[in-house]
Amino acid sequence: MVNTLTPATTERAAPGTPPAGPATDGRARTRRRQVVVAYLFLAPTLLFFAVFLILPLGFALLLSMSRWAGFDLGEIQPVGTDNFTSLFADGSTFLAPVLSNTLLFALGTVVLALAGSVVVATCIDNLRFQGLWRTLYFLPIVTTVVAVGNVWKYMYEPGGLVNGVLNALGLGSVAFLQNPGTALPSVVVVQAWASVGSAILVLTAGLKSIPESYYEAAELDGAGPATVFWRITLPLLRPSLLLVCITQLIGGLQSFALIVVMTKGGPGDATNVAALEMYRQAFSYGHWGPASAAAFVLFVVVLVVTLVQLWIFRRKGEEA
Repeated sequence: MVNTLTPATTERAAPGTPPAGPATDGRARTRRRQVVVAYLFLAPTLLFFAVFLILPLGFALLLSMSRWAGFDLGEIQPVGTDNFTSLFADGSTFLAPVLSNTLLFALGTVVLALAGSVVVATCIDNLRFQGLWRTLYFLPIVTTVVAVGNVWKYMYEPGGLVNGVLNALGLGSVAFLQNPGTALPSVVVVQAWASVGSAILVLTAGLKSIPESYYEAAELDGAGPATVFWRITLPLLRPSLLLVCITQLIGGLQSFALIVVMTKGGPGDATNVAALEMYRQAFSYGHWGPASAAAFVLFVVVLVVTLVQLWIFRRKGEEA
């Protein structure tokens, strides 16, 4: 006899899935309410970023491919990539000297600030009243750029303090900010001096994180101060050094205010950098398209430099 009864097909829930019911629906509704409340709390911050970051970024991208004098939005004329190609065309001053000055300024700031902060942080680590010394070196950070630039500008004058010291040593006066060959290095020194304070804070924190047992073992082995510094301090300070490099280089590539105060980009274009050139093109000449295109080129440069340094940071961290 053939059994004609067919077994009932029942759906089985996946393992671990709670059975459907009033409790599950209640948890789902609670979860949805929590998500809504979370987005309500995030709404002011998201609105702030949308108004002051996303919208300006989109408008700048539009202007970088347009011609606009900066007054009537109805006069925006699309020009494609002409603004970008004009930056790199023959006769353009954007690559040289503007972008080259920017890179030299940033690189010089990093080298001087990094070398100076390592020396000062190492000395402070071996002194008493370390908090006092860190505060004194941090003062230029909390001082306005206008004040710092004007003070150093007067110090660089022919009758200023710097030339007074050179004359006392039997050397002739130097036209620091008037000579195209010395103007950019002179401003680099000021930028490095003004940014050393933040680098010292980072490096002193890195020095404090190095275990004393390494130094005790080196002392037992008879290692001298130079050997301890090169073989122990610098390798273990590598993450802090790379962080200082990243922040100093980004700050140098975006520098604007100090150069405006001290040289206004002169003499000639000797100290003209990308940020200052963008300001001139937009607000002085009304060329908002080339200014926006230059801004995106500078953004790409900063992004590439930052990614390279982060790659080095991760690679060195893995090797350590």
